[in-house]
Amino acid sequence: MAAVSALLTRPEHRPLFYASAPVRRYSPAERSSTAIRESEALEALADIERAFCTGAPDALRAAYDEVGSLVYSFCVRTVGAELAADVTQEVFISAWRSRERFDPDRGSLTAWLMGIAKFRCVDALRSQGRRPAPADVDLLDRSAPVATDDEPGIARVADRMLLAEGLAGLPQRTRVCVELAFYDQLTHGEIAEFTGHPLGTVKSDIRRGLARLRRHLEHRDD
Repeated sequence: MAAVSALLTRPEHRPLFYASAPVRRYSPAERSSTAIRESEALEALADIERAFCTGAPDALRAAYDEVGSLVYSFCVRTVGAELAADVTQEVFISAWRSRERFDPDRGSLTAWLMGIAKFRCVDALRSQGRRPAPADVDLLDRSAPVATDDEPGIARVADRMLLAEGLAGLPQRTRVCVELAFYDQLTHGEIAEFTGHPLGTVKSDIRRGLARLRRHLEHRDD
């Protein structure tokens, strides 16, 4: 969990427009319904990952539908709109050809594809002999270019976009607890008091949220 915690606590990874908001209290029926929807969404994603690594029919299309928007947005920010579509296509073609290297037990398909995208963007920039023009970063505007004048800079952009995507994919209650813990630096007890949730619920939400973020952000190839 240390790597996820480190990313969350970096000042540059704090959402630009994040602010604590009043927390909605859910009824037991609403919590049960939310848990069912979350479980179904996770299972659907797991199905896509299993289909992709086994080369199942339509798996490439399903993977593109799931991750294509994020990869394309990253490419736009890194290499610019003119090259983004071609680089995105290269990412998915390369991924499909080497799909046997993807292992769902080592991390998420999203992180694996973004890893390929980082290398493809570096290659595209080097082949063009140029760098994208500096610009302010706005996570809410995926069309905005980002200044990335070196390979580590490209990796930082990818990490930030993956983190934003991962947080957005958490259930609202879990996301609020994680954000309050890391962005507002509240203790578990303070979060329980602020949200009205039992202390045990807060602790388990943060633990599960960090576990999901870790898998979303990482893919170990070794």
